Amino acid sequence: MQLQDAIALITHADFKPAGKQTWADLGCGSGLFTSALASLLQPESMIYAIDNNDSATFKKISSFNKVTIQAKRLDFVTDDLAINSLDGILMANSLHYVKDKVSFLDKAARYMKPANSFLIVEYDTDIPVNRWVPYPVSFQSLKKLFSEAGYTSVSKLHERKSVYNSGSIYSAVITR
Repeated sequence: MQLQDAIALITHADFKPAGKQTWADLGCGSGLFTSALASLLQPESMIYAIDNNDSATFKKISSFNKVTIQAKRLDFVTDDLAINSLDGILMANSLHYVKDKVSFLDKAARYMKPANSFLIVEYDTDIPVNRWVPYPVSFQSLKKLFSEAGYTSVSKLHERKSVYNSGSIYSAVITR
């Protein structure tokens, strides 16, 4: 996927971040979606790019579109992120690595402001695809998961065919 594809997948009228914000990109990998998010945030915003891969290329990015990007090498599932007052969390192809999603959402809430958002990109299936997608969450399951966690709005932004399997991937924004 190219940067313009990633931007198109998360750009939508239902996702319009306003003002200077602080986000975390959990499981950021190469930083593709970190940059896509930075293209939508206001200048002087901040994104913590978090991944457990020490050699990830995201560490070479310190800003994009006048948004500061700070890399942190952590396992977002098991480690304490030591971040407070996040406006949002981006998880692009990373929520499917979380086995206990309910506990994870409880943990993530500690890092976020009371009014917060999740931006999710995932495979639209509940059946494990391979070892790289061990705990997938379909859009229907995502709605149920976040509703039970107290979120008031779960909106699908876009859907597109996956290049890695016969199914699709979707993007969604979730707000309290």
